[in-house]
Amino acid sequence: MCDYSLDLVASRPAKVGDELVTTKFKNSITRGFAAIGEPNVAVCLLPGTEVAFEKEVKYERTFSLFPNMKLGKKVAQFRQINMGKPSVHHDALEFPDGETVLLTRLYEGQHATMLQLPASPRPVNAADGQTRDSLVK
Repeated sequence: MCDYSLDLVASRPAKVGDELVTTKFKNSITRGFAAIGEPNVAVCLLPGTEVAFEKEVKYERTFSLFPNMKLGKKVAQFRQINMGKPSVHHDALEFPDGETVLLTRLYEGQHATMLQLPASPRPVNAADGQTRDSLVK
């Protein structure tokens, strides 16, 4: 939900409609999302959460002749990657074309809105998730 490097930062789960900003947190080596008005609280997203940015997303590339990139995209889904590697960043955004960018690479100060949380799992047996009153004669 929130990257390993945000363990020492106050956090809360994301809510639909949250107005977010990309930020670098105190006492942390990473960037992530904070709610507008709550700069010191990391907003943790679930995999599959949809986010819409106000402008085209910009991020830093490492070891490149062109370290600053603009994706030309505004909508993404939150993902966690490299889960088998405990000491690397896991929080990422996946864009409609399949490109994935780590949250910690996003430029600070980019504004986004939480569009949709991932769907909750449904009961295996649909009848288990329903209660009905029925009349039997």
